[in-house]
Amino acid sequence: MITTQGLTKVYRSRGREVTALAGVDLHVREGEVYGVIGQSGAGKSSLIRCVNLLERPTSGTVTVDGQDLTALAGRGQRAGRELRQARSRIGMVFQHFNLLSSRTVQDNVELPLEILGRSGKDRSRKALELLDLVGLADKAGAYPAQLSGGQKQRVGIARALAGDPKVLLSDEATSALDPETTRSILTLLRDLNRELGLTVLLITHEMDVVKTVCDSAALMEKGRIVESGTVSELLATPGSKLATALFPVGGEASADDRTVLDVTFHGEAATQPVISQLSRTYNIDISILGAAIDTVGGLQIGRMRIELPGRYEDNVVPIGFLREQGLQIDVLGQEPVLVKEGAK
Repeated sequence: MITTQGLTKVYRSRGREVTALAGVDLHVREGEVYGVIGQSGAGKSSLIRCVNLLERPTSGTVTVDGQDLTALAGRGQRAGRELRQARSRIGMVFQHFNLLSSRTVQDNVELPLEILGRSGKDRSRKALELLDLVGLADKAGAYPAQLSGGQKQRVGIARALAGDPKVLLSDEATSALDPETTRSILTLLRDLNRELGLTVLLITHEMDVVKTVCDSAALMEKGRIVESGTVSELLATPGSKLATALFPVGGEASADDRTVLDVTFHGEAATQPVISQLSRTYNIDISILGAAIDTVGGLQIGRMRIELPGRYEDNVVPIGFLREQGLQIDVLGQEPVLVKEGAK
């Protein structure tokens, strides 16, 4: 549904150049919720603003629903008209709501339809339908100043849906909200994704957002995507920065002659007593240095950091036992040693 190839954005000011995006390749499948996460300055907001061409990329292409938007930019009056039509099928939700304070809630939702030239009756019907969809049917005549932050964001979401978009872009839509309100907005986005078949691309710096609502995710650093994939794939990828950030467990080895492992449990393995089985089978004392467990995409996933006595070479067989149970094992501070087949 959304593809960027070689996307570059360079800002020029007072003789200086700042590269916000440095050749970003992004692939968002139809109907999924895709999260882009990273620290401030990583290029996340520049990326999402280039997807709907609020910012014109310096180079590269942006394709949404099979249409190359970058081919329409700056190509004459007809292409400009086509670009505006394409943008009308891309909804945008902003961090600070961007509601017009002098308009009622209903009038704010009607604004995109007014710009599209829809009749007053049609605008009113559509706006009231959308307000009902986001749970604010009783606030149609209120003004933004009379709403809570969560209610304002729901109005912003209703407005973003006014043009019946196939794609919804969310730029830090929950970062100005308290945790409870954030959960309700994320639940709403997931419900809309399922009910309307929306493809949602959201920008966030909060790992909990990725855990709660995303099917896939990408990690951005210094204008580049350094990791991407489905959340389940990332959690099963040895050494994944995103997996470590999603499930931080902490804890370090107590001595040099110890082996520290990060063990990731998912699927059926999450319910099995594999650590106690390991201890009994090999008669070894295991120290648990840290653990975290959560539900991602309806599946229970956990991560545990454990310490085994002895160096890595002494623990090849116990580590092999854990891997045979379907667990992902990352050995901290140790390059894996290749063991010949059949070795004991």
